[in-house]
Amino acid sequence: MPALYDLVLSHGTLVNHDGVGEGDIGVSEGRIAAIGRVSAGQGAHTLDCRGLHILPGVIDTHVHFREPGAEHKEDLRSGSRAAVMGGVTAVFEMPNTQPPTISAETLSDKLRRAETRMYCDFAFYLGATRENAKALGTLEKLPGCCGIKVFMGSSTGNLLLDREDDLEKVLASITRHAVFHSEDEARLRQRTTFQVENDPASHPLWRDAEAACLSTKRLLRLARLAGKRVHVLHLSTADEIPLLAAGRDIASIEVTPHHLTLSAPDAYAKLGTRAQMNPPIRDACHRDALWRALTDGIIDVLGSDHAPHTIEEKSRAYPHSPSGMPGVQTLVPVMLDHVSKGRLGIGRFVDLTSRGPARLFEIAGKGRISAGYDADFTIVDLKAKRTITNHWIESRCRWTPYDGMDVQGWPAGTVIRGNVVMWQGRIEGEPCGRPVRFGDMSCDMRKMEQA
Repeated sequence: MPALYDLVLSHGTLVNHDGVGEGDIGVSEGRIAAIGRVSAGQGAHTLDCRGLHILPGVIDTHVHFREPGAEHKEDLRSGSRAAVMGGVTAVFEMPNTQPPTISAETLSDKLRRAETRMYCDFAFYLGATRENAKALGTLEKLPGCCGIKVFMGSSTGNLLLDREDDLEKVLASITRHAVFHSEDEARLRQRTTFQVENDPASHPLWRDAEAACLSTKRLLRLARLAGKRVHVLHLSTADEIPLLAAGRDIASIEVTPHHLTLSAPDAYAKLGTRAQMNPPIRDACHRDALWRALTDGIIDVLGSDHAPHTIEEKSRAYPHSPSGMPGVQTLVPVMLDHVSKGRLGIGRFVDLTSRGPARLFEIAGKGRISAGYDADFTIVDLKAKRTITNHWIESRCRWTPYDGMDVQGWPAGTVIRGNVVMWQGRIEGEPCGRPVRFGDMSCDMRKMEQA
């Protein structure tokens, strides 16, 4: 008798919108076909998930894969290998490449580069500039675009947009909510003297909490005047939390694993410039406030802000060293270790990494284990104890700030649209990534795929 399903995931513990419980999943033609009791004999292939938890596929909505222009640090292939090794099934990649992704042509180039080379599903942000601001309402609807990225404070690349009239033009143009790097550029320029030569611990003194707070106040004011929703990336300060809590009707919030895990001054004493990020790793009081915001439900999503540089580049004396660290591969194990320590529940983790991204970005067919949805799964062993090492890292940069960190909770498998792309620490098969579909654009995307 022919198999009923292409793949069966058997004897796993499912974590989904209706709770946690044992069950099986049948997959046909890349989508979930059955949930409950499915015989292993009904599948052409079977994954024995006994003792493992099956989560909806983790979506990392904030990565920098550096292609084109800086492939010596990372490229779409190596970055996506790091993603699936860490249990991530889809990524949203940032526009500050060389050339930057700021037009239909540069978006099309990234999509072409991703075809046949990326192991996970993908979408790309378009960067806002003074020149393209009025066209963003059209550009944001292009297939393969996850949204518009605005750099209100300078970071890696040259996409700074800090003038208020330019920000007003962006908000007037967009219909989806844009995502913002929120630091006040004027204050950053005023405080450059706070950078201490060869002392990366001075980084959060230069890019202080007030720089973030000033920028976020302005962003919320402009968004409310424009009647638009905004998404604040990599929240790092206690000061911004009351502002954003009061603006929940117009603002959503991302936090990163490194801002929840590392703190000054210890991070700088141990890691030096490898701890250098924008916005910075701050004192424990800020980290603790982020955890309270997460517990209170104020945080919407987790994003890794995966931003690799080579060891040689990161070894330059501060402040000549670049900001950024890899994170897409370690997002799942680092946060599962927090789960093991009781800091958040496994259901909340799923909300931050699957349901939250799908809800905010109106992703079609992803974010939950439900019949008809894409068969995307992050399969984890919550009891596994491992040590994160540089040797494990698939990113081209080949290092992690968590080298030597013992964790409990580990990605055991990554399944994308029914394709087993990673199983028990081994990447399987060839790249199978496809563009993520969004809301009403799904029909246009399917037409593009069939063309």
